[in-house]
Amino acid sequence: ACSPEAEAVVYFAVSEALTNVAKHASATRCAVSIGRTGDRLVATIADDGRGGARIGDGTAGGLAGMRERAIAAGGGLRLVSPPGGPTTIAVEVPCAS
Repeated sequence: ACSPEAEAVVYFAVSEALTNVAKHASATRCAVSIGRTGDRLVATIADDGRGGARIGDGTAGGLAGMRERAIAAGGGLRLVSPPGGPTTIAVEVPCAS
């Protein structure tokens, strides 16, 4: 089992990513997968929207907030979002706190 901190970071990331898809992506489909790879909890959120997402200036919300929470938990965030789409966000954190 993973720590409550790891689960909270992934929950927040998935929630924020789905909010971004609904607000900004003009997507018709979105898929979420969550699993464990070794000692890491990994969530991937992919949509078929317009792409062009960027990580902002480190403010508390959005993609920057997702990245900062993942880093604070000892993990990271990867964003692939070319103009025209699709967008894929992968968040990974260690299961242990």
